[in-house]
Amino acid sequence: MKRIVKPEEEGITLLSLLKGREKLSSRTVKTLKFREGGLRVNGEEVTVRRVLHEGDVVELAVEDREEDRAESVIPCKLPIKILYRDAYITVCNKPPHMPTHPSHGHLDDTLANALAFLASVKGEPFVFRPVNRLDGDTSGIVLTANDRISAGRLFALMKNGEIKKTYIAVVCGVPEPMRGVIDAPIARADKGILMRTVSAEGREAVTEYNTVAVAPDSKYSLVVLRPRTGRTHQIRVHMAYIGCPLVGDFLYGERSELIDRHALHAARMTFAHPADGRAITVSAPLPDDFAILCDKLLRSNDDEQ
Repeated sequence: MKRIVKPEEEGITLLSLLKGREKLSSRTVKTLKFREGGLRVNGEEVTVRRVLHEGDVVELAVEDREEDRAESVIPCKLPIKILYRDAYITVCNKPPHMPTHPSHGHLDDTLANALAFLASVKGEPFVFRPVNRLDGDTSGIVLTANDRISAGRLFALMKNGEIKKTYIAVVCGVPEPMRGVIDAPIARADKGILMRTVSAEGREAVTEYNTVAVAPDSKYSLVVLRPRTGRTHQIRVHMAYIGCPLVGDFLYGERSELIDRHALHAARMTFAHPADGRAITVSAPLPDDFAILCDKLLRSNDDEQ
């Protein structure tokens, strides 16, 4: 990364530039401090105490190097769709039944493995930096950062609620009211297990929802959801809380013959690009199983009219 010191930045220290202007995390600054050639001004290696002047050329060695590579991520050729990619970010449409990152029992079938393979083809070191994560059975958009600075900026946006996400779900029953906001804190259901629950002791969790289609027999609904917060299983917990669990959600509802997973898809995301702040919006088409489910619901509705 290279940038020129602006007139209004005259006299500030490099540390102030990095943390105040560039919004770098303390961890990233520490990495650059101890990396050979990590911090340069006008071609000279410097410390973070260096006082800057208008026109100085600041260079940061933020590119991934071989020593940064995650040894645990095995490159594997897997079917994923890249929705958007540039030097700073990669946005994927994760298929259903694919975990986001490796874990016990899933060492070579995750989104991280797929992206590691794409990097290996180019001969590039790979570091997996997912900005958001999806459950294995949830399909749709996953945003990843290609360098540590972009990651820090995007994590800050996520923390401040400035990355807008839209999901589509098929739920059991019809939400009442059909449009609203669920404001219910979420906590672990019990220590050491994955399940979450609504609890007064939990962290703030807010989800907007809008019912856009209802089956003729009112057994199922198609719902658009926009979480304002990002708690684990938030949408799944909130919809079950109001009596409309996701179709196929074995954890918060029950399995379904209509689809072999919970019917949730991350369909749209809007965020500020980490390099220049321009608005980026990406959309992910529905996977086949979800599209078939929605078609059955909507066609049945049309046939009844």
